[in-house]
Amino acid sequence: MLDEFILNALKEDLGSGDHSSLACVPAAAQSAAYLLIKEPGVLAGVDVAKRICEIYDSAIIFDQKLKDGDRVEYGDIAFTLQGSSRSILAVERLLLNCMQHMSGVATQTAHYVALISGTNCTLLDTRKTTPGMRLLDKYAVKIGGGANHRFGLYDMIMLKDNHIDYAGGLAPALERTKTYLSQQHLDLKVEVEVRSEDELKELLTLPKDYHRIMLDNFSPEALREALKLIPDDIETEASGGITAATIRSYAETGVQFISVGALTHSVKSLDMSLKARL
Repeated sequence: MLDEFILNALKEDLGSGDHSSLACVPAAAQSAAYLLIKEPGVLAGVDVAKRICEIYDSAIIFDQKLKDGDRVEYGDIAFTLQGSSRSILAVERLLLNCMQHMSGVATQTAHYVALISGTNCTLLDTRKTTPGMRLLDKYAVKIGGGANHRFGLYDMIMLKDNHIDYAGGLAPALERTKTYLSQQHLDLKVEVEVRSEDELKELLTLPKDYHRIMLDNFSPEALREALKLIPDDIETEASGGITAATIRSYAETGVQFISVGALTHSVKSLDMSLKARL
């Protein structure tokens, strides 16, 4: 999946050729460059950058100085490159786009993880990712110390509000899901979203054909009361509008997981540059 992403991204950027470099940089020219960090954060995407170079031009010498997950400061150098000048220019923007975005995700994730430090709660990402870059987004979350929720629609069943409404309620949604999994010979975990304490109570009267309950848009106080109703053998997750300012109060309720879309959909890229070294 990573290689496919890289190939598509290179095709998108290069098109019929890097005419700027072809126009003025001699074909035989050899140069060096270094990746300069320009603000503090958590570094992510070094492995991706290395793979980009390998795919585009295996002759580029990639000398890694720092690794994914390292805390970085202004002036740090993540790696150096040596090889064809044209090749370095061709991969420059893709390297930066991936690393700046991934480092932004990792930095934000690390911030949220620190906010719930000392609790027994695990921070999860969501499917609110950049289309085509989900692999990178979710990898960056892990680098930042978070955990991945389902990768897509295919690797776990999540019965959210619209599924339940379209199915005609909790009972038919769960019954049809159980039948479907049996008929298709699928072994997938099932998570069910509830929007209120009444909906939670209704769910708890039904067969336990699910492994986790997502409590959506509950206040910390309402969540704390709801958790008292849920048996210990069912996992619990809080979601919906949870921010850096409120996540600690949610984590302290005893909920096992908190999912935060902002880890990937509202991120400031980390500032860095690829500088030529003559």
